[in-house]
Amino acid sequence: MTDWPTTAEALMRSRYEAFAAGDAEWLLASWHPSTRPAALDLSDNPIWRRLQIVQTIAGGPDDDTGVVEFRAAHLVDGQHGVLHERSRFVREGGRWYYLDGETGSGP
Repeated sequence: MTDWPTTAEALMRSRYEAFAAGDAEWLLASWHPSTRPAALDLSDNPIWRRLQIVQTIAGGPDDDTGVVEFRAAHLVDGQHGVLHERSRFVREGGRWYYLDGETGSGP
């Protein structure tokens, strides 16, 4: 990632692309230090197919917090699924970070 995303939604989209590409380095770098795991194992990562942004609350270039609700379609062992998450983001030092999220899944 050459330029740090300037909005929470842009960071969400870059993190989706990182999951799809198996880029654990970017995922960890863009994760807030207070909730970031020590390591990230993507060996059982599903095949990510599509991202749909459902709702964005705040998270603009001048905000300090934001919420991005999304659905991400995936394929695991030939089975289609959907990850549904409301992700929270914080901006510190001019950079957006993923903080945490509430997840669910769908058919």
